[in-house]
Amino acid sequence: MGPHVVAAVSGLGFGLSLIVAIGAQNAFVLRQGLRREHVLAVVAICAVSDAVLIVTGVAGLGSLLDLAPWLVDVLSLGGAAFLLTYAVLAARRAWRPAAMRADAGDGATSLWPAVTAALALTWLNPHVYLDTVVLLGSVAGTHGDERWWFGAGAVAGSVVWFTSLGYGARLLEPLFERPLAWRVLDALIAVVMAAIAIGLLRGLMTR
Repeated sequence: MGPHVVAAVSGLGFGLSLIVAIGAQNAFVLRQGLRREHVLAVVAICAVSDAVLIVTGVAGLGSLLDLAPWLVDVLSLGGAAFLLTYAVLAARRAWRPAAMRADAGDGATSLWPAVTAALALTWLNPHVYLDTVVLLGSVAGTHGDERWWFGAGAVAGSVVWFTSLGYGARLLEPLFERPLAWRVLDALIAVVMAAIAIGLLRGLMTR
C-alpha cells in the first residue's frame, strides 16, 4: 500500500471520526432525509461546506483563528442563538399530537428555509472550525507532502457520510409511520440542540 493510499485512508477514518456523532447538523440531515425534503440540497451544502473547511485546514489557515480569537466568540453567540431557536421549534413539534408523514405530505417546508438552516447549522458552529480547520489541519500536517491525500480522504468521508445519512434515512420510514416516533425524534433534536447551545454559552462565560 503506497503512501498516498495510506494518507487517504487515514484522512477518511479521521474525517469520519469527527462527523459521525449525534449533533445538530446530523440531526437536521436525518430529519430532512426522513421527510424526503430537499435532501440533495441539504446533503450538498453539508458536504461542500465540509470540503471547504477541510481544504482550509490542510492549507494551514487554522492559525488565523489564533489571530482573531474574537471570531470564535461571535460564532459561539450566533450559533447558540440559532440552536436555541431551532430547539424551541423542535420542542413545539414534539409537543403536538398531530402525525407527520415521512413523505412530507403534511407541513412540508420550502427550499430556502431548509438551505438556510443547513448553512446556519454548519457555519455558525464554532466547533466545526476547531475540529475541522484546526484539529484536522494539524493532523494533516503530520503527513507532510501527503497531506492533500489525507484531506482528500477526509472529504470523501464527509460525502459518504452525509449522503448515507440523508438518503439512508428512508430505511427507517416504517418506524416513523407512527406519530410517536416523530415526537421522540423531535424531542431528541430539541435536547441535543439546546445542550449544544448551552455548552457554547458556558464556554463564552468561562473565557
